[in-house]
Amino acid sequence: MDLNLKGKKVLITGGSRGIGKGIAKAFLDEGAHVGIAARNNKELLRAKKELDVQIYQSDLSKYENREQLISEFIYDFNRIDVLVNNMGASHGNRVLDTTPNVFTEAMELNYIAAVHLCQLSSKHMIDNEKGVIINISSIYGKEAGGLPSYNASKAALISFTKAFSSEVIQHNIRVVGIAPGAIYHPNEVWKHRLEQDSNFLKNYARDKIPAGRLGKTEEIGNVAVFLASDKASWIVGSTITVDGGQSRLNF
Repeated sequence: MDLNLKGKKVLITGGSRGIGKGIAKAFLDEGAHVGIAARNNKELLRAKKELDVQIYQSDLSKYENREQLISEFIYDFNRIDVLVNNMGASHGNRVLDTTPNVFTEAMELNYIAAVHLCQLSSKHMIDNEKGVIINISSIYGKEAGGLPSYNASKAALISFTKAFSSEVIQHNIRVVGIAPGAIYHPNEVWKHRLEQDSNFLKNYARDKIPAGRLGKTEEIGNVAVFLASDKASWIVGSTITVDGGQSRLNF
């Protein structure tokens, strides 16, 4: 299916690996022009070599870096058609074992950074009279299961997605979200778990995911490009669960 995304200018945060990289590849396959931002310069350079994307090395937990990122992207691409807020990290432990400053760190990176980037990019989208913002949250922003500080930040992002969508749809800007379940990609977390138990992935999928396997990054990418397209023109403010049946919610 041709989603008519050819030539679209797309910025993806946390785009050097995992879900972000899968989303970048999906947009590239549709003919879009893609820039990715991340902290790890080595991973960015690897992604640039593999995907031929514009890269931006930046710690987006800092206010001034977010302003600089949007300015540089507009300078390089002249406009921004799609923003994908994918950056984030899991923080802390049980509530009683997690200090308030860790909750603050989780909120700053997983929520406040996305809010700020939405504000900055939407100003340009308003001028262009069109745009799409996709916020990547988690099924654990909808239900219990992950670490409490992570859950809280992702729940806030889902709530913000709905609120902001109602504000900017009048400018022909759609704000939507994706809530992935367990998605496998070779990172330190999965590597550590597999070192402890070589059958971890198999057992995890058997016990937690009705589909019987972990998700693939390209499966999140496929949803992202659909949501960015005019085929999804009547989806506004929703955060779509993509999890192989893992979540327990019935709505």
